[in-house]
Amino acid sequence: MNLKTLRLTLKSTRPVAESAAKLRGFFATRFNEYALLHQHINVDKLLYRYPRIQYKIIDGVPLVLGIEEGAEVLKEIYDKYDEIQLGDSAYTIVERGIALKEEEFGISTELITYEFITPWIALSQTNYQRYLESTREQRRELLRRTLIGNILSASKGLDYVVLEEIKVAIGGLRRKKCELKGTPFIGFLGEFMVNFAIPDYMGLGKSVSRGFGTVRRGEKVVGDG
Repeated sequence: MNLKTLRLTLKSTRPVAESAAKLRGFFATRFNEYALLHQHINVDKLLYRYPRIQYKIIDGVPLVLGIEEGAEVLKEIYDKYDEIQLGDSAYTIVERGIALKEEEFGISTELITYEFITPWIALSQTNYQRYLESTREQRRELLRRTLIGNILSASKGLDYVVLEEIKVAIGGLRRKKCELKGTPFIGFLGEFMVNFAIPDYMGLGKSVSRGFGTVRRGEKVVGDG
């Protein structure tokens, strides 16, 4: 299937040092009438589905990804502000980059290489303890199965029915300490291969709206059969 995506990059006079969660907070507060920006139907009720708008900080540059109806929301608001307030810091926007695309999402006949460019939160605290007590092969298999589950979950949230086996090969993932809502977690950065097309900068795993688990396609593509 094809997904409509809109990638919005915001360049400031200096690199952004704050987290993607604070970027999300800015948009959620400034444009509170758009539920897709903050994943809440009202004050108390969360919108439980794959986020249509995801916030990232990539190399000091804010990036907001809109998917399907999320892309439409970003088209409406992308130029309605001249600075972004992130915590105690204000950043003047000097340039906006907009890329509106139709991108493939779903089973591929080829194995495609991707890289996690922000930490992938694959494991709960309970699973992480299990991970530490496992052999190297058991760890790799645990991460492989988790990644397949994350792709299936995103597919369900985007109304894509997976009719073929998802094949994943985990590359040299490395651990990175990170924090989510004040709780320390271990994330993973690095490469994997999968027979599944994923648009650049989409997230997999936990808290993708806050910038975790962001993937970007690599150069290596391998024919599968």
